[in-house]
Amino acid sequence: MSRHFQSVCFVASPAPEAQAAQEELIRLYGQTPQDEADIVVALGGDGFMLQTLHKTMNTGKRVYGMNRGSIGFLMNDYRTDGLAERIEAAVENAFHPLQMTARNADGSTCIALAINEVSLFRQSYQTAKLKVEIDGRVRLPELICDGLMVTTPAGSTAYNLSAHGPILPLEAPLLAMTPVSAFRPRRWRGALLPNKVTVDITVLEAEKRPVNAAADNTEVKSVVGVRIMQSEDTTARILSDPDGSWSDRILAEQFSD
Repeated sequence: MSRHFQSVCFVASPAPEAQAAQEELIRLYGQTPQDEADIVVALGGDGFMLQTLHKTMNTGKRVYGMNRGSIGFLMNDYRTDGLAERIEAAVENAFHPLQMTARNADGSTCIALAINEVSLFRQSYQTAKLKVEIDGRVRLPELICDGLMVTTPAGSTAYNLSAHGPILPLEAPLLAMTPVSAFRPRRWRGALLPNKVTVDITVLEAEKRPVNAAADNTEVKSVVGVRIMQSEDTTARILSDPDGSWSDRILAEQFSD
């Protein structure tokens, strides 16, 4: 076992399969406290991988995931053998998350980061009415919809894809803006944006048509506006096996049935 591999921390979701895998891997390879480890091995599904990436952003730690969940799009296959060699051979992707600044009616703000997407969605039976500005220029004076999201390439195969948004190559310097059930303009299907832009979304008729906002799993209720931009000073680092890299998975998703 190499010296580098010894500085590994195994973390697991509460799922029984993940907990059992953590016990087995610690028995085989030992355990280093997370604040001292170079590599964090995350055991669970995509949701747990996102939680782990949030916790390790800007720490310099790389995250290697193994699937002990359901879909596991962000994860590598689970195997107990040859882990040191797999980590040494893994491909690294480093990326910047989105920063959401959500404003409430009382003027207070909440700042949160999103690896996948920032989304706004209606809180009641009333559709949302939103104004969309890009770099200070109004692009949609009124969008009537169930919701709207801005997603990174990393998140383009998640909620964005379910809402019929485009899949973005991981290396693309782009963001996807995708509506959910747009009613007006009826033919608007979304937009591709440079990843350096600042997006401001204002909630129109906020009291009558309340809207919630979320950055990954951080939700803010009854917002009146949201600013979204890429966080240039924050970095998350993920490792994937070379025969199934994250870039390859995103590319393959475009050709799946």
